[in-house]
Amino acid sequence: MYQQIAEDLRKQIESGALAQGSQLPTELELRARYNASRNTVRDAVKRLISLGLIETRPGQGTFVTMKVDPFVTVLTADPAGVSVGEGGATYLSQVSAEHRRPDVTIPRVEVQTPPEVIARRLRVLMNTQVVSRHEQRYIDDVPWSMQTSFYPMEFITRGATRLLMAEDIEGGAVRYLGRALGLEQVGYRDWITVRSPDHNEQAFFGISHEATVFENFRTAFDQHKRPMRVTVTIFPTDRNQFIVNVGDVPDPRYDEDPEPT
Repeated sequence: MYQQIAEDLRKQIESGALAQGSQLPTELELRARYNASRNTVRDAVKRLISLGLIETRPGQGTFVTMKVDPFVTVLTADPAGVSVGEGGATYLSQVSAEHRRPDVTIPRVEVQTPPEVIARRLRVLMNTQVVSRHEQRYIDDVPWSMQTSFYPMEFITRGATRLLMAEDIEGGAVRYLGRALGLEQVGYRDWITVRSPDHNEQAFFGISHEATVFENFRTAFDQHKRPMRVTVTIFPTDRNQFIVNVGDVPDPRYDEDPEPT
């Protein structure tokens, strides 16, 4: 009986009747639908989990596994540094170049006291305020990354008031700070770690607590070697890959296996 239930649900998943990322009916609903016992339904669910078709998320339920085509980001040594999560226009053009469909939410802007990890990198006192700009990014309608950039409050008082506007900054924040404050980004430091997702990230990306995410802290420096912003980008590891190029190397998109001789 459990095999029959698992097979019926498998067909629904493969046909799209149960869409990728959608929640499976509850155990009670499945028992009623198939007139089956609790153990029978649980065995069917275990069967689908073993096939990689569904996954359980503690506190959330059971969901159809999302099968995603990873997006490859090329990390560069460009001091302007717009390759990882920075610059909406750059992100949109990079994804579009791969014939995929990008989307970015309108920034959510907040004035807040920064957490210690941000204050330390931005070199501001813990009790000072900073401006944060948060956005969520999608590729082919799949949540791909979430990014928050933090800026010293002094930038606002010096005239860079567009940082407070909940809208895209044409040309990107780096160019805007150059026009408004005469700041030039001359370099940046990336600090990339892997960790478990928090509850907010699990919900947004549709991943379980057992999944992992890349967390990239990018500290950008101006011509005076002072931090001008800290950008934190979260990338689920199941849908993101990175390539690091050093020196004069060909575009990795054109890499091919050598022809047999």
